[in-house]
Amino acid sequence: MLEVLTGSGLAASAGLNAYIPLLLMGVLARYTDLVDLPSGWQWLGNGWVIGILAVLLAVEVVADKVPVVDHFNDVLQTVVRPTAGGLAFGAGSTSETVTVSNPDTFFSSHQWVPVVTGVLIALGVHLLKSAARPVINATTAGFGAPVASTAEDATSAVMSVVALLLPVLVLVFLVGLVGFLFWFLRRRKDRQRERAAARGAGFRV
Repeated sequence: MLEVLTGSGLAASAGLNAYIPLLLMGVLARYTDLVDLPSGWQWLGNGWVIGILAVLLAVEVVADKVPVVDHFNDVLQTVVRPTAGGLAFGAGSTSETVTVSNPDTFFSSHQWVPVVTGVLIALGVHLLKSAARPVINATTAGFGAPVASTAEDATSAVMSVVALLLPVLVLVFLVGLVGFLFWFLRRRKDRQRERAAARGAGFRV
């Protein structure tokens, strides 16, 4: 169960920022004893891979905070974030960490299962993020973009750390994410109703 929570937390984190969970796992595996990557995922701890992920993270952090640019970045990330989510779930759920000392053989014997699961989780989070950002930009005249992006990056970082070191708390993040989804959908429906009412009033005038 803990490995599932670890993988889910890392995949959801990748849906917000593709590079934070992968970079964190690589750094922890290379420089600490907190994460022991299985043989098929040890490339994440390679120095070149860590360096490339750090550069990509820097680009993502800047691009995601600029209105309009963030939209094009989200379009590009539609492929990148789910892919990163699949890699993060696959690597995280089959690794030995401070809380998971014997990863489930179900994942080790069916390597594609955690990857596909991670892709779907990250894709869902990414689509929610992509749908929310235009609303935030429109209602704040673009000033909300850097604030929202910073909050997303911080959430991704905290969720990644929690997924690896205290995966039980991932449940709190996932419940909060579901709650935000329901709030966002209800808010968008209300805005659509308000716009329809405004258009109707305009026609009557």
